[in-house]
Amino acid sequence: MNQRLRLLDTTLRDGSYVINFQFTARDTAVIAAQLEGAGFELIEIGHGVGLGASERNYGRAAETDEAYLAAAAGSVKRAMWGMFSIPGVATLDHIDMAAGYGMKFLRVGTDVADVPDSRPFIERAKKHGMFVCANYMKSYVVPPEEFARNAQLSQTYGADAVYIVDSAGGMLTRDMEAYFKAIQDTCDIAVGFHGHDNLGLGVANAVRAAELGAVIIDTSLQGMGRSAGNTPTELFIAVMERLGVPMGFDPLRVMDIGEKYIKPLIQHDGLNSLDIVSGYAQFHSSYMGVIREFSSKFGVDPRKLIIALCERDRVNAPRALVEELARTLSTESDDAFSARFHLDRYYGSEQNPDPAVPSSKSPK
Repeated sequence: MNQRLRLLDTTLRDGSYVINFQFTARDTAVIAAQLEGAGFELIEIGHGVGLGASERNYGRAAETDEAYLAAAAGSVKRAMWGMFSIPGVATLDHIDMAAGYGMKFLRVGTDVADVPDSRPFIERAKKHGMFVCANYMKSYVVPPEEFARNAQLSQTYGADAVYIVDSAGGMLTRDMEAYFKAIQDTCDIAVGFHGHDNLGLGVANAVRAAELGAVIIDTSLQGMGRSAGNTPTELFIAVMERLGVPMGFDPLRVMDIGEKYIKPLIQHDGLNSLDIVSGYAQFHSSYMGVIREFSSKFGVDPRKLIIALCERDRVNAPRALVEELARTLSTESDDAFSARFHLDRYYGSEQNPDPAVPSSKSPK
């Protein structure tokens, strides 16, 4: 894989959060074939949390991993297709199974502080000849210099690319510059970017990452993805064309695919303040369940609870800490209405931001 910029379409993977992981094998086959026909070279499929997620009770997907693998293998002929994996959710056996279906790439996701956990997964995938990306979930919780040292580790493990991952959608364009500079000063591994749109910066950050030398940018049709969604494919392509950087797609064809297959699945109802606060505080939305529980129990505004939590911990959301903070907030103000209003609005939407996560390891 050479060093030109490519888009990785993650609609069928990250987008599955929006519909509680209910893409079917037929959906996968049809949409993946449409994406390939439109010129996409990297197509990600499967459960939003990755290989093994249904088995580990991270939300039951409509199909098994094998059904998704078979659907992609039968419909994608030229593009590279792959899946996501989180060590501890996925196992090495899952990688062997995926290789048996001819999977071409694997993305190994770890919290940025847990990069050594990725080593056996990277090595096993490389043994099968896959293109491997090391995705650093919640990249923003470590300074750029530490991120770069980890990137060097991933390179020694055999990873082909390392990803800056804006899991909470709260990174700024200047953050892109700091992380890219640190990586480029430390090692020569290829860099990718995966952004969320909580502060409306998904496209801007992706464009800046491309300008700084990213070779892979993640996008999804209609911006379909966890929390406030991902960098929208249609908008990113249009902006790059305006900048004089042709991406090799027919923009209208890409828009048609999004409007036909994806738009009916998404309800746009204006801005959601819980998503905005998640970006502002850099809070990972997979922990919204514990926020809901203790906001309701103590009658506090969940937005205030998110901010208080992230002042203490942006990586995890320990139940004891969240309960302690909610109890403290409950003595400071009467937010019972805000708690009910915002949680009802968030959980009444089409998304399930808390797919029964059973451990402290959060999905990307």
